[in-house]
Amino acid sequence: MKFMLMMNAPRGDGDWGVKNWTMDELKAHIGFMKTFGQDLKAEGVLVGAEGLASPGQARIVRANPKDHTPEVTDGPFAESKEFLAGYWIVDVESPEQAHAIAARASLAPGPGGKPMYLKIEMREVMSAPPVEP
Repeated sequence: MKFMLMMNAPRGDGDWGVKNWTMDELKAHIGFMKTFGQDLKAEGVLVGAEGLASPGQARIVRANPKDHTPEVTDGPFAESKEFLAGYWIVDVESPEQAHAIAARASLAPGPGGKPMYLKIEMREVMSAPPVEP
């Protein structure tokens, strides 16, 4: 079973306060993320993972109904309180195994090196329906 684990960060000013962190706090957070990814890879469950740019760089794109050219606007959801900061896709045997991985991700350190207890949204990655002969 594949699951996408999405780390949501408090929106604030779009940088979720990291610009106020000390260099040591930032290095600890990034180090945690790198080690966490390496651990998941070593455990054989990591499919992919990426950190994402701040919401200020997000854009919404759709095709123009008249000529199908791209319509690009700022977004999404400027009023939202949280934003997607990064994700992992894991391939595990059970939802409970994905829960345990998500809880580990939630422990990423923040200011003072203390765990941030970030909310990790978990959603199953759907596979294609079976093909009938």
